[in-house]
Amino acid sequence: MILAHARGALGATLSSSVIGGTTARRGRILTRLLGMRALADGPDVHLAFQRMQHNPQKSHMAADTKDSVTIVRGDREVEFTVVNDVTAWRARTAMSKEPGTIAWLEEFQPGDVLVDVGANVGIYSLCAARFKDVRVFAFEPESQNFSVLNENIYRNSLDHLVTAYCVALSDQRKFDLLYLAQFIAGGSCHMLGASLSPSLKPREAPFRQGCVSTTLDELIAERVIPVPQHVKIDVDGLEHKVVKGADATFRDPRLKSVLVELNTTLDEHWEVVDGMLERGFTYDSAEAELARRSEGPFAGTGNYVFRR
Repeated sequence: MILAHARGALGATLSSSVIGGTTARRGRILTRLLGMRALADGPDVHLAFQRMQHNPQKSHMAADTKDSVTIVRGDREVEFTVVNDVTAWRARTAMSKEPGTIAWLEEFQPGDVLVDVGANVGIYSLCAARFKDVRVFAFEPESQNFSVLNENIYRNSLDHLVTAYCVALSDQRKFDLLYLAQFIAGGSCHMLGASLSPSLKPREAPFRQGCVSTTLDELIAERVIPVPQHVKIDVDGLEHKVVKGADATFRDPRLKSVLVELNTTLDEHWEVVDGMLERGFTYDSAEAELARRSEGPFAGTGNYVFRR
């Protein structure tokens, strides 16, 4: 099982070196969570932060020479490229940041199709592909995230299972602008079409890039991707627009589950809940409450898993 938690502290071996403000440890698997165990029967999951050694036979493969964080599950592993503190943090916290998301991935069956909307650098896309043998279509419009996402796919030789598109999913097909919250790989809270915060309030954007949007329904109608069994939507505020553009898909009985990050302070997001129930989905209110943040800038926000 993928879902795991730590009962002890990080144990380190060998010498450390500072790389881009983060501490890296040389070797194959040098750091693991002591006392880490799966929350159900299954192999342990180990976490490692490593610097890849230069391989002259792969000198043309830039991703192979970068620092990485490795997650090991039984005899399988997935490596995530580290280009800064943010990407290192995302990979290190993959198993702990959103335990409900990891538990949801455990429900997948080999051969299922996952659409990951707002994939960032691909943490959940690659875990689903490597550990659950799932076919993934990942959508990430931000340029630097998309670059690292593809490096991660390439590093793990998963292009047969994970296909990434530098496209935003929304409620219409359009050439638009993506307003960035920060210009950094691994960043989040970017907004399509307007400079807004995740609470949909106006804010200043330090940078804006060109962006193309489309809808999930259009992609499936045009046979770009098949009808998925699972959809994950995490776009930091505009989830309701993604859902609106996926109405026909969400009414298809072949779709089994949808995970959506919702802000319970927004009326638009409560309308998502009502709409999912109307389409025949249910959700566990206790599960949603456990996932909901109670403090900080994202208070009231959490993942809802809709199943049928």
